[in-house]
Amino acid sequence: MRVLLSNDDGVHAAGLRALVEAFDGDEVWVCAPDREQSASSHAISLHRPLRLHTLGPRRHAVDGTPTDAVHLGLNLLLRGSPPDVVVSGVNHGPNLAGDVHYSGTVAAAKEGALLGVPAIAVSLASPPPQDFGAAARFAAALARALHASRPRAPILLNVNVPPGPVRGWRPARLGRRSYGDQVTEKTDPRGRPYFWIGGEGAPVDDDIPGSDCNAVFREGLVAVTPLLLDGTDQRALADLGRLAPADYAREPGP
Repeated sequence: MRVLLSNDDGVHAAGLRALVEAFDGDEVWVCAPDREQSASSHAISLHRPLRLHTLGPRRHAVDGTPTDAVHLGLNLLLRGSPPDVVVSGVNHGPNLAGDVHYSGTVAAAKEGALLGVPAIAVSLASPPPQDFGAAARFAAALARALHASRPRAPILLNVNVPPGPVRGWRPARLGRRSYGDQVTEKTDPRGRPYFWIGGEGAPVDDDIPGSDCNAVFREGLVAVTPLLLDGTDQRALADLGRLAPADYAREPGP
């Protein structure tokens, strides 16, 4: 199996090294940011050149975002010989619930799926010190199963692994978690204000049966969540027919 690995913690991150080891025996390509790019979401560098650094056989670093790394991996390094799967991670911390909208880890996998390759984002929901081995081995097993299933359309899976040995997994929906609404204001040595978004407390997870948060934190199971590539809200799309903005005619849709 040919695999493209990336992440948002940087090419030298321990979680990425664990993934490389878990795919021992496969044709592994690495194209990852040259430094940490956490919470970079799906940013892509369209207005500046990118530098690609070769660190070893099939191992490359990009001075850009996780999206940049996967884009170059698929459209440059592996052009004409696409991988069977893209795997992003193992992230140093969870990507649960609304985290998926901010996560560079998820964005790297999503870029792979958008470009036509089945993709997995995998995160370890554990504070430091972290042992990424179990999460990486689960991700490799899931990638092989995904490849063997030969999905008819690219699929994007978001995986969150609790600490310790994996004792089971289940499909899960996105939950809800809040980081609060605190903005901390401080003053630098020159007397200028600066701000930190979010407080110092841990995020609060809602108790939602069937959610990824519940699976990981309340049940100790790996949560596997399929994510949509088409972000259209189908229910809201149908309801738009009831709107009637003044002075504008509504044209019939398809």
